[in-house]
Amino acid sequence: MSQGTYLFTSESVSEGHPDKICDRISDSILDRFMAADPDNSRLGCETFVTTNKIVVGGEGRCVSPLVVNGEVDVQEIESIARECVRDIGYAQDNFHWEKANVDIYLHAQSADIAQGVDAAGNKDEGAGDQGIMFGYACLETAELMPAPIQFSHEILHSLAQARHEDINLGLGPDSKSQVTLLYQNGKPIRATSVVVSTQHDAALSQDQVREIVRPHVLKVLPEGWMCSEDEFYVNPTGRFVIGGPDSDAGLTGRKIIVDTYGGAAPHGGGAFSGKDPSKVDRSAAYAARYVAKNVVAAGMAERCVIQLAYAIGVSKPLSVYIDTQGTGEVDEAQLSSVIQEIIDLSPRGIREHLQLNKPIYARTSAYGHFGRAPEEDGGFSWERTDLVQSLKSAFGAS
Repeated sequence: MSQGTYLFTSESVSEGHPDKICDRISDSILDRFMAADPDNSRLGCETFVTTNKIVVGGEGRCVSPLVVNGEVDVQEIESIARECVRDIGYAQDNFHWEKANVDIYLHAQSADIAQGVDAAGNKDEGAGDQGIMFGYACLETAELMPAPIQFSHEILHSLAQARHEDINLGLGPDSKSQVTLLYQNGKPIRATSVVVSTQHDAALSQDQVREIVRPHVLKVLPEGWMCSEDEFYVNPTGRFVIGGPDSDAGLTGRKIIVDTYGGAAPHGGGAFSGKDPSKVDRSAAYAARYVAKNVVAAGMAERCVIQLAYAIGVSKPLSVYIDTQGTGEVDEAQLSSVIQEIIDLSPRGIREHLQLNKPIYARTSAYGHFGRAPEEDGGFSWERTDLVQSLKSAFGAS
């Protein structure tokens, strides 16, 4: 990225955005599978929502009453979907957690995929699909995330918390944010524009919604970073009463840039939600972020991009590419070798090191998979910085 003066923009969408409803349902179903059978569960689950309609499809495996002889307990899956919609906050005439029609089309995992992925004899667990995955970290925020996407997430997360705590606030579940920052010498120095569109009660005016939103933006942006008043856009269309699946259809995995780095880093193209950790679209993207974050936290670069590549059924990564974008303090080829020595980047190695066989996924479905605090039960384990000392030791640093 240019080191001169430039503007960069990232967006986020809330838990009530139609696509994010789908991510939440798919990941909540995954959590149910992982809780029931953490060692053997497999799931590739897609959800679609539109006006008063929820459709869940895909393939899975689970040694539990959840799946018997390849038949999924559709009542349990339907119950999960409805609970997700209720928790998000949808009880509208045209999208209601209790009244929406729910169709379930989950079936058993393909035996051909299973034989390539599962460990057997001397064969290690293979990748659940081919593909390339990227991880990124930088010094722009305390979370070692690009500032525009981190701020965009935090604005919406703050609004959602306020909405859940105060049902009389007048805000609905569906919302978007967009933050544009001015960079000088490659570093962000202030916001030049902020856009927030949020669903609201019909009785609220645009000005009233603006003043509800304002303190959440001010809380998130560093002091003195707020844009000018004429560049602070709240519901720029003037009205946002009809929202969620009543106004737009949603689909699992359609917000991959929102889920990662807001466009500040490359993306391999694979989505995360609804996929168990044997699928490297998810687990290897988590591992790549984990390694990149530790490289930056160890002081070895101001920015770090890592690419991992896999073939379906093959355990070891085909390549481990590192680019510190001219900010590195160590040789990148040597760094790649060291990383592969201190962490096993096979699907099994990633799953075990990051302890991914746990019901920790529904919480990732909104406000970003990265830049979150590691949690005691293993959630967001890929945000730990526990490789720092090993990296420093490998290069003779204290």
